[in-house]
Amino acid sequence: MAILLTGGTGYIGSYVVARLLEATPEPLLLLARKASKEGLWRALQLHLDEAAFRKALRDGRIKGVEGDLTAPGFGLDAGALERLTKETDSIIHIAASLNRKSERACLNTNLRGTLHLIELARRAQDDHGLRRISHVSTVAVAGQRQDEVVKEDTAIDWERNDYDPYARTKKFCEYMITRLLPEVPRTIFRPSVVLGDSRRPETTQFDMAKAFVFLARLPFLPLRRDDRIDIVPVDYVADAIATIHLREPAPHSIYHLAAGEDAPTYAEVTSAVADARRKSPPWFWPWAERPFAGTARFLAGFRGTGVGSAAARLQVFMPYLTYNTVFDNSRVVSALGRKPARFPAYCARLLEWCLAHKFEYPYVDLPRDPLSSAETAR
Repeated sequence: MAILLTGGTGYIGSYVVARLLEATPEPLLLLARKASKEGLWRALQLHLDEAAFRKALRDGRIKGVEGDLTAPGFGLDAGALERLTKETDSIIHIAASLNRKSERACLNTNLRGTLHLIELARRAQDDHGLRRISHVSTVAVAGQRQDEVVKEDTAIDWERNDYDPYARTKKFCEYMITRLLPEVPRTIFRPSVVLGDSRRPETTQFDMAKAFVFLARLPFLPLRRDDRIDIVPVDYVADAIATIHLREPAPHSIYHLAAGEDAPTYAEVTSAVADARRKSPPWFWPWAERPFAGTARFLAGFRGTGVGSAAARLQVFMPYLTYNTVFDNSRVVSALGRKPARFPAYCARLLEWCLAHKFEYPYVDLPRDPLSSAETAR
């Protein structure tokens, strides 16, 4: 029996896989479109060296399952789907479309994909019972907020407007899992803005980092200096998902994986970056928010340029930068026994590394396995 993960080759998912390899002897089944040995190596090389990766494969600790989450039965033949059903003891569902501008992409991946996973979960539950399903959602399901501290059990308000298709579809994913898997123990994780690793500067995720670098270079910001931004490091998020998924029973069904009331202000973040770069921090001009947003919309039209790309990202993230809302994290702090690292403590290292590496992770190809070469020579 094994843990089935969707999105295990993604940014958060790869961290969860690495944490599970440390925390449990259970095999991990990684459902992905690119689940070849080379594809898994590309996803996991941030966390494992070549020897550790090959050992995990050789020992059966990780196994790629090549399938399409958006296809019925993941596009697997009947025999492969039956084997996957029987091998699955629990599920961690991380895969999602983060395209906040495309309704079609979010509907296809987030809603159809989650529905197909629920169908597998129901078959597994009927066949041998599921120990747990953990669903990675987002704090964005709370909808449009302003100047609030949001708690888990009161986050969803169906009368409240959503920020974008991503937030809207993730809210419905939570609803489907709750309604269609009533007998399966479930845990819903809602990360806030996941940015960087508190222990090291290397990263494979650059969208938010690019937006922050762009903002860090501006002489002024259209923000209020004492507003808070709820940013949490990916290592804390992954540790929470792995630890609570394995725990029996989980004390709560919903966890905000967030900075909570310890979330830093913009003044703290900009001061940390300015001090590291030995420059003056920017001015804060909150009255410029509307003209700044209009300029970003205009510049986003210059597609294929660096300025256009940065402006397009700001268009997407701007609503999340100005709502001064944080998400109560007391449940996860109690579960892990510690708070997440604060973004100002590691943000400068992250941004400098991204700049030095031109927002590209230095991937290396998987070398030929010497054991396989020796067998071939014989």
